[in-house]
Amino acid sequence: MNGSPVYSVTQVNQHIKALLDQDQTLTALYVRGEVSNYKAYPSGHHYFSLKDAEGAIRCVMFRREAMSLRFRPENGMKVLAFGRVAVFPRDGQYQLYCSSLTPDGVGDLHVAFEQLKQKLYQEGLFDPAHKQPIPRFPERIALITSPAGAAVRDMLRILGARWPLAEVRIIPVRVQGAEAPGELSAAIAWANLHQAADLIITGRGGGSMEDLWAFNEETVARAIYASRIPVISAVGHEPDVTIADFVADLRAATPSNAAELAVPDRNELRAGLEQLRGRLGRGMCRQLEREREALERARRCRALAAPMGYVDDKRMLLDYQREKLAHGLRSALGRERERFVRQAAALDALSPLKVLCRGYGIPRREDGTVLRSAREINPGEQLELRMADGTLACRVLSRTLHRQISGSGDR
Repeated sequence: MNGSPVYSVTQVNQHIKALLDQDQTLTALYVRGEVSNYKAYPSGHHYFSLKDAEGAIRCVMFRREAMSLRFRPENGMKVLAFGRVAVFPRDGQYQLYCSSLTPDGVGDLHVAFEQLKQKLYQEGLFDPAHKQPIPRFPERIALITSPAGAAVRDMLRILGARWPLAEVRIIPVRVQGAEAPGELSAAIAWANLHQAADLIITGRGGGSMEDLWAFNEETVARAIYASRIPVISAVGHEPDVTIADFVADLRAATPSNAAELAVPDRNELRAGLEQLRGRLGRGMCRQLEREREALERARRCRALAAPMGYVDDKRMLLDYQREKLAHGLRSALGRERERFVRQAAALDALSPLKVLCRGYGIPRREDGTVLRSAREINPGEQLELRMADGTLACRVLSRTLHRQISGSGDR
């Protein structure tokens, strides 16, 4: 081996690690690239690669550093990573140990905001169907905000001026810093648990995106969504938009605007009541005038002035109707009598008895059957001959048949 020393794999890896650790450039550097093969393990460690058009480098971000991430890295995302380059002695691979990671070109807060916004939107937390109506006349209002800020003073002033009947309760919380999201969520849950109010207003005054970030946290958004008490979000100034604004039942441009939206203006209500009272008074006067006119018409009414006149009129009408009915009955009876006489005369003219009175007779068998032809009886048989004034018992001695006019008969 020509006197050259022999090293183990571990020794080589350790030597390379020591060389890299001594390089000041590699101990703290920024690396720009595109995230690929990203994976977050249950342990909390994040493993991925950064690549550009010509190369790639393996990266790891341990749980301690990953907890400070405000966004979730995704494959294809352009990022700026800060950390150190070192060798992992077990497999001899060098990699970038990231201590921070920010989106390249935009702030990490902006990315985190958009990611959470998209996530909650897909879950339905922004659905208008879930939003509750704001009570028209709230009796108790809970202000979940910082007790020392200008925002709470503005809200108290406006609420007192517009609607002093409402009881206002301040639930003090921090609205900025690492503890703020937990306190805001807990305060909303406490107000619901104890039914502390009919309406909740939560928010703070203006500030940077970092100052307002507590209202972009997922825990606060879910606490607002779960609230059974309607929530008005009042964060920052009018251009400021937070996740809480999307989830809340009503978004106010500013804390002062939230106070205006929460309660009616007593002066406007008083003016409205005065207007209604005037309309009611004028309406009552018009109604009284109509009733007075109706009473006057009733007073001049003949039925009230002479009650028996109405009865007399009806009695006269009854007599007229009775006479009209009697006349109608007499006329109808006369017409029917005339019709009867005509029909009786016609019937009498057709009666066979009239023929008998002219000297004719009706021959009948002993059983009463009328004989219509000489062929119906034979010589020697008995018959009855009905005359106009009686009946003759006869015996047929002989029969002579005559030629019929309508056809030939027996000869």
